[in-house]
Amino acid sequence: MADKRDYYEVLGVDRGADESAIKSAYRKLAKKYHPDVNPGDKEAEKKFKEATEAYGILSDPEKRRQYDQFGHAAFEQGGGGSGFGGGFGGFGGADMGDIFGDIFGDLFGGGGRRRPNNGPMKGANVRASVRITFEEAVFGCEKELELTLKDTCNTCHGTGAKPGTSPETCSKCHGSGQVVYTQQSMFGTIQNVQTCPDCQGTGKIIKEKCPDCRGTGFISNRKKIQVSIPAGIDNGQSIRIREKGEPGVNGGPRGDLMVEVIVARHPIFQRQDMNIFSTAPITFAQAALGGEVRISTVDGDVMYDVKPGTQTDTKVRLKGKGVPSLRNKNVRGDHYVTLVVQVPTKLNEEAKEALRKFDEACGNRPSGGEKKKKFGEKLKDIFEG
Repeated sequence: MADKRDYYEVLGVDRGADESAIKSAYRKLAKKYHPDVNPGDKEAEKKFKEATEAYGILSDPEKRRQYDQFGHAAFEQGGGGSGFGGGFGGFGGADMGDIFGDIFGDLFGGGGRRRPNNGPMKGANVRASVRITFEEAVFGCEKELELTLKDTCNTCHGTGAKPGTSPETCSKCHGSGQVVYTQQSMFGTIQNVQTCPDCQGTGKIIKEKCPDCRGTGFISNRKKIQVSIPAGIDNGQSIRIREKGEPGVNGGPRGDLMVEVIVARHPIFQRQDMNIFSTAPITFAQAALGGEVRISTVDGDVMYDVKPGTQTDTKVRLKGKGVPSLRNKNVRGDHYVTLVVQVPTKLNEEAKEALRKFDEACGNRPSGGEKKKKFGEKLKDIFEG
């Protein structure tokens, strides 16, 4: 067995891989190299056999222990193991059909996990979108959507059959909605379960179709649906309205309506989680001397007392003026405002002279206090008057 590759290397897993990782690795390799997927490809068949052999050992706890201890020698004739024998036996007594039913359910049509297609099934979900303003997202609102949705046909009551007639049991699948095919492979006979081609999995055949729904059992109607937008919802989030989607099949419930919320951009405010951010301009005089400035918030304008000597890009917090929590609308974030000093670009001679004197008064001379106050008031009259 000198030419055999390490089983862990074959599957592409490390030696500490758990059962789930080993099964997942084998699933990928087997789907890729299975002979039914690669008919006539000898190299793919060889890799499939190699992967299957590796999985047969590493999926069995006792054989894996022996392999970890003795390597391939554990399964040579007379070795510590029971032998891999004819190439694909020795799966710990597990039947190949059980293994492939578990690993290749979707490749071989479901293996042992078969569910009738004609049982009650929930209807499909319907997706829609609604556009709202920034303020509507903050405080919540009511919106009305108009959608085209399916309803049970009133003429045939959902059977799809012409009034006075009834659907008949499909003779091909005998009402199960599935047919079983058998195929030969290197492992013997494998059962392949597929949707019945005659009844499309419904188990019923409609010979005379309803003239209104044309045999579908459903008709389309235009409907108006009220959507409650909760306070604090963010752009891109969705609201689920249960059982407002497509009708179910064979007595199943309706699907849900998923409404994506698209929030329009605001010219002033930006949002991050529950907080709101904006900028507010203040004059040169307000920055130097302080005073009240008007700041816009989602709750309306508020007055804020700017401290003397405020520098541009100073950030202030307006507590509780942000976005409400989706879980509790009484809990709100904050509003952060960046104060931007507007430096005048055009000054008359009077303003220039006042600034020069103010600059002189701002020196470190002890007697400058009264002069600063006097020129500061003059500046305020000039720049705000």
